[in-house]
Amino acid sequence: MLARPSRLTRGSDYRLVVRRGSRCGGARVITSMLSTGESRAARFGFIISKQVGTAVVRNTVRRRLKAVCAEALPRVPEGTDVVIRALPASAKASFAELEADVHRCLGRLSGSAPAGSS
Repeated sequence: MLARPSRLTRGSDYRLVVRRGSRCGGARVITSMLSTGESRAARFGFIISKQVGTAVVRNTVRRRLKAVCAEALPRVPEGTDVVIRALPASAKASFAELEADVHRCLGRLSGSAPAGSS
């Protein structure tokens, strides 16, 4: 689970990351990343619209994405804000598929090779 200091909580922070950050898209998620230059842990935010599915499905997708990001937190550069927007295809995706998409985008946006790549 992501601790409170590792989460984006204000709408203005979400807008800033989505509008000014670098973006990487996939079949299931769109990841936006913005480096703030601050000396703090990376923060993550999630956007899961009603197009993804019912409340149960949206909450399942959100929990899976939070677990993936909590595991990836040490590899994300300090002072970085990340917003992950779930697309409707994420509703039927397995945990491993979501994890692969997020790791690929985080690796591409941070300038390093994705985890598990050869």
